[in-house]
Amino acid sequence: MSLSAARSFLSEATHGEQELDANSALMELDKGLRSCKLGEQCEAVVLFPKLFQKYPFPILINSAFLKLADIFRLGNNFLRLCVLKVTQRSEQHLEKILNVDEFLKRVFSVIHSNDPVARAITLRILGSLASIIPERKNAHHSIRQSLDSHDNVEVEAAIFAAASFSSYSKDFAAGICNKISEMIQGLDTPVELKLKLIPTLQHMHHDAALASSSRELLQELVSSYPSTAMLIIRLLLQYLKEDPRKAVKRLAIQDLKLLAKKAPHLWTRSNIQVLCECALSTPYNSLKLGMLSVLSALPGSIAIKQYFSTTTGEVSPVPHHTDLVKLAQESCYHSNLLVAAHGITVLASIVISCPGKDVIPLEQETVMAMESLILLCSQDESKTAQATLKTALSSLVKMLKSCPHLSQSSVDLLLGQLHCACDSARVFICQALSAIATQQPAMAEGMLGDLIELFRVASNRDSEKQQELLVSLATVLFVASQASLSAEVKTVIRQQLENVANGWTVYQIARQASRLGCHDFSRELYQGLRTRVASEHFYFWLNGLMEFSQAEQCLSGLSDGDYSAAMSAISEALKSYQKGIASLTAASTPLSPLSFQCEFVKLRIDTLQALSQLICTCNSLKTSPPPAIATTIALSSGSELQRCGRISTQMKSSMDEFRSLAARYADLYQSSFDADYATLRNVELYP
Repeated sequence: MSLSAARSFLSEATHGEQELDANSALMELDKGLRSCKLGEQCEAVVLFPKLFQKYPFPILINSAFLKLADIFRLGNNFLRLCVLKVTQRSEQHLEKILNVDEFLKRVFSVIHSNDPVARAITLRILGSLASIIPERKNAHHSIRQSLDSHDNVEVEAAIFAAASFSSYSKDFAAGICNKISEMIQGLDTPVELKLKLIPTLQHMHHDAALASSSRELLQELVSSYPSTAMLIIRLLLQYLKEDPRKAVKRLAIQDLKLLAKKAPHLWTRSNIQVLCECALSTPYNSLKLGMLSVLSALPGSIAIKQYFSTTTGEVSPVPHHTDLVKLAQESCYHSNLLVAAHGITVLASIVISCPGKDVIPLEQETVMAMESLILLCSQDESKTAQATLKTALSSLVKMLKSCPHLSQSSVDLLLGQLHCACDSARVFICQALSAIATQQPAMAEGMLGDLIELFRVASNRDSEKQQELLVSLATVLFVASQASLSAEVKTVIRQQLENVANGWTVYQIARQASRLGCHDFSRELYQGLRTRVASEHFYFWLNGLMEFSQAEQCLSGLSDGDYSAAMSAISEALKSYQKGIASLTAASTPLSPLSFQCEFVKLRIDTLQALSQLICTCNSLKTSPPPAIATTIALSSGSELQRCGRISTQMKSSMDEFRSLAARYADLYQSSFDADYATLRNVELYP
C-alpha cells in the first residue's frame, strides 16, 4: 500500500475499525519514512498531525514521535524542518509521549552538528518541547551556548528556545536573565537583536527579585530608546490624527485595538483624549466605528479610571464635560447600529468605573439609551440588529450589577419586550433576565407572574425559534424560582411541554433544571422521556439521569447541625445512586462506553460514603468518649493522640479515605485528556 492508502485510512475510518485503522495508518506512514525518496519521506512526515488528531492515543503518539525523532536524527535539514512543524502543530499531544528520555536523546544528538542550521532547528524543537522537558540541564546549557553563536539563524532559534523554557522553568529563567540583560545592554548587540530579546523578559515573573530586575532593565530601555515599540501607542495615534490616507488610519486602528485588548494599562489620559478628538472630528462612519471599537475594548480596565482620575494640582474633570462622554452620548443614538452598540458599551463602562454623585445623571441617561436601543433592535430579525441587541443586553447586565437601584425599571422593560419582540430577540432577553436574577435574587420573585404568562403564550407561536424559546423561558423560570419550583410553575411547564415541545426540547429543559438545582422536576421530566426513545441504551441513560436527580433531591434542603437527617438523606441518596450507576452501565456500548461518566458517579458515591463515615466518627465522640486512663495510655505509648481515645484512629481512617478520593479524582483528571476544559475544571475542583 502507498501513502494514498494512509491518507484514506486517516479520512474514512469507521468507528468499529478505529484501532485497526490507526495501526495500519501508522505502518503506512512508517513505510513512507523509510522510503529512499525524499518526497515520500516529507509527505509521510506532514501526515502525522492528521494521524494525531484522528487517533489521540498515547501509545500511538509515543511510537509516532519516536519514529519522527529517528528521521530528525538521520535526515537532512528539510526533513528536520518538517518534523519541527509537526511538533509545533501537535503541541497539545506532546504530554502523551511516554518515552520522553529516548525521544529527547535522539533529537538532542543533532545539537552537536557542525551545521548551524541543523543546530538552529534542534533548538527550536527543544523550545517546542519545553512544556514536557522544562528542567533538562543539557537543553539549558545548549541554549546558553547558542546565544553566543556568530550565526544569526542559530541565535534567533536560541532566543525562541530561551523564551519557551523561561515560561516553564524558574531555574532556567533565573539563570538566563542576567545573560539576556548583558546582551540587551551590550554595545556590540545589534538593535534588531535587542528587540527580539526584549519579549523574553515577559516570562521573568517566577519570583519578585527576578521580576524587579527585569522591570528595572525595561525602564532603562525606555529612556535609552524612546522611539521603540514601547511608545507605539503614541506613534499610532499620531498617524491616526495626522495622516490623510484612510488605509493608513484603518491599519492604525487595527493595531490600537490590539493594544487596547492586550495592554490597556499602557493607555494614558492623553492617549484616550486624542482618540476621542479624532472620533469626534471624522466625517466617516467606518473610521468612527473603528475608533469606538478601540474605546469599547478598554472598558473594565484601569484605562477608563485613569481618564477621570486627577494628579496633584489638577482640577477633577466633570464626566459630562469630557470628550469621552460626549462621544459616547453622540454614538448611542447613531443611525448605524454597530456604532450605537459601541457607544452604549463605552457609556456603561464610564458609569461602572466612576461611581459617585457626578455620574448619577449619566446613569439615567445610559439606561434610557440602552432601553431605546433594545426597543429598536428587538423588533428587527437581521443579524446586525441581533448582534447589537446582544451587546446592549450584556452592557445592561454589567451596569445593573454595579447599579442595582436601576434594576426594577429595566426588568419591567425586558418583561414587556418579551410580549412583542421577535423570537430570536426573546432568546437573548431571556438570557439577560437569567443573569439579572442570578446577580440579584430579590428581583427574581417579581418576574414569576409575567414569566408564567409568557410561557403559556409562547406555546401558541409556531416559528423556527419556538423550541429554543421554550428552553430559554424555562431556564428563566428555574432561576427565578431559586431551586424551589411551586406547583403552579410545574403545572404550567408540564402542560406546555406536553402540547408543543418535542423530546429534545424536554431533554434540554430537564438538563437546565438539573443544572439549576430543580432536581425534583428534572426527575419527572427524565421519567416521562424514558418511554419516548427508540433505543434501550437511551432508555437506560435517561433512567440513570432520573435516579441521579432523585439522589440529589434527597441531599437538597439539609440544615446545619441536623446530623440525623443528613445520615438518612445520604443513605437514600446512595440507594438512588446505586440504581443510577447500574442503569448507566447498561447504557454503555462498545462505541460509547461512558467510562468517564461511570467513574465520575462512582467517585460521587464514594464521596458520600466517606462523608457518612465522617459523621458517624464525629458522633462516636458522644457515645464513646475517651476512657479515664487515656492520659496514662498516651504517656506509655508516646502518642499524644491516644488522649482522645479511639476517635483518633477513626479520624485517621477517614483522613486516609479522603486522601484516596483526592488521588482518584486526580487520576480521572489525568486520564480524561480529551475532555473539554469546563469538565476538567469541575473534576479538578472536587479534591
